[in-house]
Amino acid sequence: MPVLVASDLDRTLIYSSAALALTMPDARAPRLLCVEVHESKPLSYMTETAAQLLTDLADTAVFVPTTTRTRKQYLRINLPGPAPTYAICANGGHLLVDGVTDADWHAAVTARLADECAPLAEVQEHLLRTADPVWVRKHRVAEDLFAYLVVERELLHEEWVKELAAWAETRGWTVSLQGRKIYAVPKPLTKSAAVREVARRTGADLTLAAGDSLLDADLLLAADRGWRPGHGELADVAWTAPQISALPERGVLAGERIVREFLRATRKPA
Repeated sequence: MPVLVASDLDRTLIYSSAALALTMPDARAPRLLCVEVHESKPLSYMTETAAQLLTDLADTAVFVPTTTRTRKQYLRINLPGPAPTYAICANGGHLLVDGVTDADWHAAVTARLADECAPLAEVQEHLLRTADPVWVRKHRVAEDLFAYLVVERELLHEEWVKELAAWAETRGWTVSLQGRKIYAVPKPLTKSAAVREVARRTGADLTLAAGDSLLDADLLLAADRGWRPGHGELADVAWTAPQISALPERGVLAGERIVREFLRATRKPA
């Protein structure tokens, strides 16, 4: 039976320059590989060691990138190793098979959202009406599935985020603050549901996962084993579970450690 490895990308496996956390002396900094270019500028990185480990992982597991990014944002990432057969985008709203959306999966997801949650338009209207233009830089909708704001974090009122989360809870939505982005996501729109579908299709009997944000908690809980880095929303609240390992590493070195743990676990499954 294959081992399935489902990993969040941003601030878990790949890192922007602002998230690298290179706190060591410059001469001891790890060599970096750029894995994403946007508008002709380098955007995201892994260590070269992590890149090699990820390439090795393809020989022992079914690797599934699992991200809240839209399909367009995901497809500009150039991960090392063979192109993954499966990828999960839009927090589970799109299941890509060889880079193409599985239409049946997407239709099933959208039908469930219509049945169980307040409509996206209601959430959009609330964000537009209550978010202060002083700290909001952009209002965005992703794949007609969820909404997010790009904010000036130092000006953001934390109390507003708590009030938004309480308002969203009663409407079947959840809120996550990640860096400069505030996400409002329907509760049934989960990475874990899409990962279970990939496990069913591949016949995987062991699922490994990693993630750093509250939107990754369901993914980690659905896995047989999981890892979270020493940074991010989950670390900030000391979130854990019996099958979850909380790593001390922060930044891009946490990404390297996570891939190393994946590889170790696939070679000696628990």
